[in-house]
Amino acid sequence: MKNSAPQGVKRKSDQSTARPKGPTFGEVIRRRRREMNLTQDQVAARIKTSTPYVGHLESGKRHPSDSIVTRLAEVLGLDKRELFFLANPHTEALLTTPESADDSVSAWEQFRTNEQLRRLHNISNNEMEVLSQLSLLGEVQSTRDLLHILNTVRHVVGK
Repeated sequence: MKNSAPQGVKRKSDQSTARPKGPTFGEVIRRRRREMNLTQDQVAARIKTSTPYVGHLESGKRHPSDSIVTRLAEVLGLDKRELFFLANPHTEALLTTPESADDSVSAWEQFRTNEQLRRLHNISNNEMEVLSQLSLLGEVQSTRDLLHILNTVRHVVGK
């Protein structure tokens, strides 16, 4: 049977398997590990995790925690910020460089000073510290984006 999609139009199933531009998190750590002539066993020992977990990270089957990203960056000599964005590609889209922001009050400042919002979303002091560190990476567009980032972090840590 002939494909029912018009020529040049991708089917929905084709779009879901489209690869992102550039190397993935797993490809970067695998390539760097091999450049350093390290085995998965050696990397696993250095970042204090299991060998299968390293394999799952390299194949994209698992998502690393922030602490794993940090340890991988240190062990493999990679930029921690760039590795974080590779592991969390949607986060980078929420940030802009400080030069592109206007002179109005930043979304972080609005978020930080809104006690009602903090109570409503039950945001702990530790979570505020994480968001504060994140705000140093670049200007966040809105308080809603900060809530999205917070919920993503909560999901990753199982909260």
